[in-house]
Amino acid sequence: MAHKKNPITSENACGLARIIRSMIIPSYENALLWHERDLANSSSERFTLSHSMILLDDIIIKCKSVMENLVINENQMKKNLENQRGLIMAEKVMLELVDRGVARDIAHEILREASMNTLDNQSNLKSECKKNKIIMEKISDDEIDIMFNPLSHIGSSGEIVDNAIKLANKYISK
Repeated sequence: MAHKKNPITSENACGLARIIRSMIIPSYENALLWHERDLANSSSERFTLSHSMILLDDIIIKCKSVMENLVINENQMKKNLENQRGLIMAEKVMLELVDRGVARDIAHEILREASMNTLDNQSNLKSECKKNKIIMEKISDDEIDIMFNPLSHIGSSGEIVDNAIKLANKYISK
């Protein structure tokens, strides 16, 4: 559910970002003529530079508000993952099969079939993978368990987010 104070803050920030990106075109065109400074360059720069900075400031304020009011419901996230019955992990298993020497088209077909069985049997992809002879010849039971653990998919994202927040706070607090 959207934050009640301002339910359109993040959507508004995304829309403003599109406007800022559109201002890149005149900036690129001006760069081609940087050595030939004339009024054609400066007239567009007076608009694009000032307006993009004002919009960017507004976007940062809106994103800060979104992040400060963000609520993370871990239980609901886990429930959403469980409702997918492991199907979102199919690509990881397929790529692992390819890394272990299975031709990509064959690996794709194995996972497509396992995914269809998951849907037909109202089971989960992990159990369907463990039933497949080719998968189990290439990937151990323990490795399958690790692949289907959602925490194995986050990689360095926590560290990246922490660094981004640290950097953002450095510039916001100036």
